Amino acid sequence: MAAAQTLPARGNVADNVREHLRLAGVASEERVEILVFPELSLTGYEIELANDLAFSEDDARLSPLSDAASSLTLTLVVGAPVRIESRLHIGAFVIRPDRTVGLYTKHRLGAFSASASRDGSVPPAERTAFHPGDRNPLVEVGETRAAIAVCADTGDPAHPSAAAARGAKTYFASMFVIPSEFELESASLAAYAAQHSMAVVMANFGGKTGGLVSAGRSAIWSEKGELLAQLGPTGAGIVIATRTGGEWRAKTVT
Repeated sequence: MAAAQTLPARGNVADNVREHLRLAGVASEERVEILVFPELSLTGYEIELANDLAFSEDDARLSPLSDAASSLTLTLVVGAPVRIESRLHIGAFVIRPDRTVGLYTKHRLGAFSASASRDGSVPPAERTAFHPGDRNPLVEVGETRAAIAVCADTGDPAHPSAAAARGAKTYFASMFVIPSEFELESASLAAYAAQHSMAVVMANFGGKTGGLVSAGRSAIWSEKGELLAQLGPTGAGIVIATRTGGEWRAKTVT
């Protein structure tokens, strides 16, 4: 399992897809089975552009990623705004090697405060564009189950608790975390790992998006809450962890 840290091109889906494909190739070379990307990874965290860039559930722009998932035997979890009927949601597409595509929709919408940037400029609150979702598929990873969360979902302790109750052994958190919030967010994820005996995989951006600087430092924690590996605060790459015979091995690739 692995998390991808990306440098999003603002509103440029084609460029972002190409970067997803590059990192998917890197993950495949490392024999990764599932790779999760940050929140809204295909567009960047650009709320004002979400309506115009919104994906459908069978969007043709996902086809290159579906081809890659099939050819690389790799499940991809990628983020995008998605329109379901008349409502816009923050989605995480689960693109499987058999070319089927599942969809998780963010349950708990968030907002940044004016203190998030030095000049007080922040993205609009998510509720100005999106509706809370309720889709929550489990993902098969080898012989185990994994659950998905998108950013503010992790702020509700009931979310990882429900994932564990459904049999999830891994919790994939697709995030956009800024530096001032990183320590609190990472401490919470480590605590969830230990509390629920779930490995936790956190994917964050490695550069600016939505007018804000991201904290990077994408990471994986063991089911005991131990930090296994972590990327740096900037730049693109992947963080990988595998478990063999009860022992974890982890690394980063940039």
